[in-house]
Amino acid sequence: MIIKKEASMFYNAKPELYEKAKVLRNKMTPAEVVLWDRIRNNQLGVRFNPQHPIDIFIADFYCHKSKLVIEIDGEIHSSQTEYDIGRTAEMESYGITVIRFTNDEIFNELERVMAEIRKCITELTP
Repeated sequence: MIIKKEASMFYNAKPELYEKAKVLRNKMTPAEVVLWDRIRNNQLGVRFNPQHPIDIFIADFYCHKSKLVIEIDGEIHSSQTEYDIGRTAEMESYGITVIRFTNDEIFNELERVMAEIRKCITELTP
């Protein structure tokens, strides 16, 4: 794996992506709202940003200190597996860890999801 040089916590995202991210922050999905309620305001000891630009993508949630992206996959993701694999690989090329959960997991297994996120934070945070 080749690690790309990090320019900033936005990894060379273009200005128009910031505007799109701002719109998405105001239109979070129900699953994103549930998770955001549990990870916002440093509740896990690190700061997450919702709808965060990274290169050409917008990550659902990003923690720069841990270099951790959390993606919430809705129905559409079942038909775009290869795209998601490429998207994850691109973010990983910056040294970012990507973890994914389905809407179902957020709604029905939130405590397990939270435990997995805490574990990743512990392993990844310097």
